[in-house]
Amino acid sequence: MISGIFILTAILLIGIPIGIAFPLIVIVNAEAWSIDWSMLPSTTFDAVSSFPLLAIPLFILGGEIMNRGGLIKQLTDVCDRLLGWAKAPTGHVMIAASALMGAITGSSVATVAAIGGTIGPEMTRRGYAPGYTAALNASSGLLGVLIPPSIPLILYGSIVGVSITQLFLAAIVPGLIMVLAMMAVHGLMAKRILVSGRETVSQSMSAGTEAFAKFEDNTWSVVVKSLPALFLPIVVLGGIYSGVFTPTEAAAIAAVYALLVILLGRTAKFGDLKGIFHRAAMTSAAILVIIGLTSVFNRALLFQQVPQSIATFATGYTDSVIVFLLVVNVALLLIGMIMETNAATLLMGPLLAPAAAKFGIDPVHFGIILVTNIEIGLLTPPMAVNLFVAARTNNVPLSSLLRYLAWFLAVVLVVMATITYIPALPLWYRYL
Repeated sequence: MISGIFILTAILLIGIPIGIAFPLIVIVNAEAWSIDWSMLPSTTFDAVSSFPLLAIPLFILGGEIMNRGGLIKQLTDVCDRLLGWAKAPTGHVMIAASALMGAITGSSVATVAAIGGTIGPEMTRRGYAPGYTAALNASSGLLGVLIPPSIPLILYGSIVGVSITQLFLAAIVPGLIMVLAMMAVHGLMAKRILVSGRETVSQSMSAGTEAFAKFEDNTWSVVVKSLPALFLPIVVLGGIYSGVFTPTEAAAIAAVYALLVILLGRTAKFGDLKGIFHRAAMTSAAILVIIGLTSVFNRALLFQQVPQSIATFATGYTDSVIVFLLVVNVALLLIGMIMETNAATLLMGPLLAPAAAKFGIDPVHFGIILVTNIEIGLLTPPMAVNLFVAARTNNVPLSSLLRYLAWFLAVVLVVMATITYIPALPLWYRYL
């Protein structure tokens, strides 16, 4: 089985699609692993028919509706006004808007594409190097994974059997720490990137304003106009955390709410719905196919008792939880570099969670550790999806983006280590 895992990694690296690679390994090794082929269809169906996983296509649909209906633009306008007092404010707006986008869609790639397309051109006009704009766009896109609701956290909770609501609660403080850390790095970097450390005054993203630096008289009119968009994350997260509805029900409410807002507000037409639903369906189908087919490999791992073997090895190798977490962090960072985030979560969750439990690590805390580690792979080649999407969205070569990435990557690693070794941060809600 260990050789099968290495072969799987190898064929993923040469470009075999994830949805094909996982079941292919199982089919080729079915006889050696004593696996009955007849179980494959039922295993795949059972994996995707889970009620919690229904949240994924619904959150994706909500994000598509908001993007097409202009609600994302409204959110960025509010961030524009409220952060106008800061030096180098446009970068702070990009970070804050990415956090808000993450609180609605749970998708990092969607966050990078939407925020880069709306704020990226304005940053360039205000004097930022295009490569720096793309690097900030890619880095702040990580908030789409960490800020709840989060698709990888939904996957982890479903496959490991952990409360998704608790995972969402646990992600709030780490997400806010990540936001503040990125803003701090941006504030320092802007002094070097911008002439005199300040942005060039140009027309604001909000029509009719001149600069971020002044709190304009019509700020409150912008806020009032954006209330429907601002109310959405409050409804979603407030309903989940108060126990009024489940994350899946929250996803459905978010999609319906966003649809009503854009139709009643006439920011989209009925004719636009076909394209919105098509894009959401295609993205959701790709993710669910991966989930269904990776479940086959996960079932094979259980049959071969690989998670139990890893847990036994880990507990026999060291009795120090500090050393164990260090080894796990390094391993997950490497996995994140070569595997897609959702697939890595589905693979490594069942593998490592039993070992973490042997060390007394809370499964909710471990879920935050796992997802935070794996999401860094979105910034580290060869996968590095965020880098490629940010480069394309901001129309810059990848090489110009990489020269500005080191500081953001460094602060993400520091936040990750802090989350790992201070469990009170993700488990804050248990002390209330």
